[in-house]
Amino acid sequence: MSIQRQVGDGMSPALEDWPEYLKDLHARISHRFRRPEVRGRVRRYLVGLLDDVRRKNGWQMAESMGEFQPRGTQRVLGGSCWDADEVRDDLREYVVDHLADEESGVLIVDETGFLKKGGKSVGVARQYTGTAGKRENSQVGVFLCYSSGKGAAFVDRALYLPREWTDDPERLSEAGVPEGVGFATKGELAKGMLGRAFEAGVGARWVVADTVYGMSRGLRGWLEKKERSYVLAATPSKGVYHEGRQRRVGGVARRLPEEAWIRASAGAGSKGERLYDWHRVSLPDDASCIAGSPAGRWLLMRRQIAEPEEIAYYLCYGPAHTSAQELIQIAGRRWQIEDSFAEAKGETGLDEYEVRKWDGWHRHTTLCLLAHAYLAVVRSVAEEEEDAAKKGIPARLPVPS
Repeated sequence: MSIQRQVGDGMSPALEDWPEYLKDLHARISHRFRRPEVRGRVRRYLVGLLDDVRRKNGWQMAESMGEFQPRGTQRVLGGSCWDADEVRDDLREYVVDHLADEESGVLIVDETGFLKKGGKSVGVARQYTGTAGKRENSQVGVFLCYSSGKGAAFVDRALYLPREWTDDPERLSEAGVPEGVGFATKGELAKGMLGRAFEAGVGARWVVADTVYGMSRGLRGWLEKKERSYVLAATPSKGVYHEGRQRRVGGVARRLPEEAWIRASAGAGSKGERLYDWHRVSLPDDASCIAGSPAGRWLLMRRQIAEPEEIAYYLCYGPAHTSAQELIQIAGRRWQIEDSFAEAKGETGLDEYEVRKWDGWHRHTTLCLLAHAYLAVVRSVAEEEEDAAKKGIPARLPVPS
């Protein structure tokens, strides 16, 4: 088991007790599987996702699980009877129970691509994916990540179906897409995932997303009606009402004097502080409010230091007293979902599946996100133990029963 390599190299009690934390996670989902052999195989599948398997495909996962052929893993993902959405709900509850923090919690929306050959895998099409940085034959999944001062983990996922799929009933049926599933934009998929998180009471003060969602029709208005604060990226062509007239945000930036920009960090990265030049502009208010208090709207701009012509734009909504520094910090939190994608792909096989149908994609993806959340939880506990030890407090935290 590569658990120490994945969460850290110390001899933390949490690392020593990793089997107990895994047992706790499996106990949360075991009631979703009627048959004991499926229940046991799912546990071994989770262990395989966490193990040091070179590539987490059917044959190598089967070998890791002590099986001679991949039929068992194929049955877990495509043949047995269980609902991946119910397990997704368990995933969200697990993340909230261990990582939730009302003050620092944010919900982050983003997408990632899965490069594929052929045209049989559900949702596959020639489409843009940031994974390749260009249009490629791929599937695209939209994901919702919860991040707090305790750690970050995914709480939801949705597979994007291009119109060439939703306009072809025969193709949908062949891929096992449930009846009633039609075309939905990525923004609409994000809205569905956020709605489930809000309904479940996930404690998050802000919603953060990139331009795909910041420019999504109706998403910002929907969030405001729900009194949810947001920092959503926008393109330079986005229009805002500023200084008595409608302007594009790129034009607002060009009108700023040099002294208007302030240098600040958007948070620590792998190479140190993420320093940029920033400016915040207040936008007209229509006397809206958040939980009974006045709300504000802003345009936040982030300029590259070395390449000042490179400017990113964020449309923001939140309590009127929100400082520019807080908006900068919230904007910087979006990178945490990119780090989580890298971890889930590199450590728990998120992009190494060989399934083609709807159920298989959702099942494998959900189990990968569970394994990733498990790593985040163990890492969080180990860090708490380390902090406690530095303060002279007994290091061992309670092990899940």
